[in-house]
Amino acid sequence: MYDRDTLLHDNRVKANYLVTKCMRYILVMLLVIWLANIFGLFGMDKLAVTICFASCGLIMLTPTLFIDVLNVQHKIVNYMVILCTVLAVGMLAAFLSYYVYPLMLFPLFIASMYCDRSLVIFAAISNCVMAVVSSVSGIYVSLTEQNLINIKDVKAALTYIALPTVCIVIGMSVIAFFIVDRNSRMLNEAIEGKLELQQNQKELIYAFAEISENKSKFTGEHIKRVAEYMKVLGRASGFTEEYVEKLATASMMHDIGKLMIPEEILDKPSKLTDEEFEIMKNHVLYGEALLHNTPGDIMNMSRTIALQHHEKWDGTGYLGIKDTKIAYIARLIAVADVFDALMSKRYYKDGWNIDEAYNEIVNCSGKHFDPDVVQLFIDNFDEFKRIAEEIPDQQVY
Repeated sequence: MYDRDTLLHDNRVKANYLVTKCMRYILVMLLVIWLANIFGLFGMDKLAVTICFASCGLIMLTPTLFIDVLNVQHKIVNYMVILCTVLAVGMLAAFLSYYVYPLMLFPLFIASMYCDRSLVIFAAISNCVMAVVSSVSGIYVSLTEQNLINIKDVKAALTYIALPTVCIVIGMSVIAFFIVDRNSRMLNEAIEGKLELQQNQKELIYAFAEISENKSKFTGEHIKRVAEYMKVLGRASGFTEEYVEKLATASMMHDIGKLMIPEEILDKPSKLTDEEFEIMKNHVLYGEALLHNTPGDIMNMSRTIALQHHEKWDGTGYLGIKDTKIAYIARLIAVADVFDALMSKRYYKDGWNIDEAYNEIVNCSGKHFDPDVVQLFIDNFDEFKRIAEEIPDQQVY
């Protein structure tokens, strides 16, 4: 089950992508200003502005390189994002003077998106330092070859530019800190609520699934193994860990429709008649009907799995759905469910050994099973074998 640290990490990752998108928008704005200046709309020094904007562009693209390209999501990246933002804003302030000093608040806005108090403090300190540095640097930038540095200019810059900016930054930082503190507590409460809801939902699903299994006088080891197999196939398919957890939980409901099947058919020790088999096939429709009005992502996945887990790649399954028209998650559980069912001992059959079950899955590739899913099964067979050995079947009586 998803834990608190993972949820916080996912929240930080989402904020990272949003931040880099915002920074790219800022770059577009800078490009527009640069083009306007090139055509003489602002009258600023074209070379200086070009050098300034190019440098800022490289700095502000650094987070995109680490986050979007290299996919580095460590917490240290958040501090790098703040630092890059502060440096870029400071450079703009040095070249363009007080016109861009309101942008000093942008790093605080970025820090607030992470709901992290330490980042707000870091942004505030960095901003204050940069306000002083950029106000003094602005004097040097404006000098010509004939001008010399004047101590009065430095004092004036510190008094009339740096000091007001620092006061504003500190004031806004205090406000941002309290806002982030409140949002952080709300986020923690939301995460705790989500974890509790997920756990309750999983326990409820497992209880219903185990009732279905126990109807055939066997404990729920089958659904446990299938859920673990689905985790293996889900990760191999490239799904996120959150989706993998939901998928594993949803898979436990694949045979929930068997609650509606008479026990004399479920536990019949001999081959089913054609009429009995038609009744047995209806468990996929019963499962979909039982889950039809249940809300939530997991229940939606459970409904799809319950309805389509007996479909075959060549279209000869219970409902006649074929190839890619079968939901991908149903194609995954088809392999997981059949593999485990082949090895499970029941009243009407002995369990196969693991090598026989493996060969059957491989031989049915392109007929019963999606060839791509079978390849995932082959590539991860050691994990399947480990799960089968660690969770053996137990008969109730």
